[in-house]
Amino acid sequence: MSSTAQPPIPANGDASEQSPIEKELAVLLVNALNLEVAPEDIVPTEPLYGEGLGLDSIDILEVALEVSRRYGFQLRSDDERNQQIFQSLRTLAAHVAQHRVAT
Repeated sequence: MSSTAQPPIPANGDASEQSPIEKELAVLLVNALNLEVAPEDIVPTEPLYGEGLGLDSIDILEVALEVSRRYGFQLRSDDERNQQIFQSLRTLAAHVAQHRVAT
């Protein structure tokens, strides 16, 4: 059993469509990093690093800080799961959904 829960795929079953938490995180990514892409154009299964969205390690640190502020839990730079957590918008959303503090 995986330790990272998967967010639900949208009702129409399209894996490239964003779930509500993915939409929220896409807006966070665009705003925090001043990306020149619309949040709704971020494909949830595309890589965040490199050829996908094109983020680098500094971008990921900034996203981790914003996620910590907004969702009330720490994403640590020394976490061995970071490569998996930040693999895509979908994997980041699954991690946030599993760990965020209820408000």
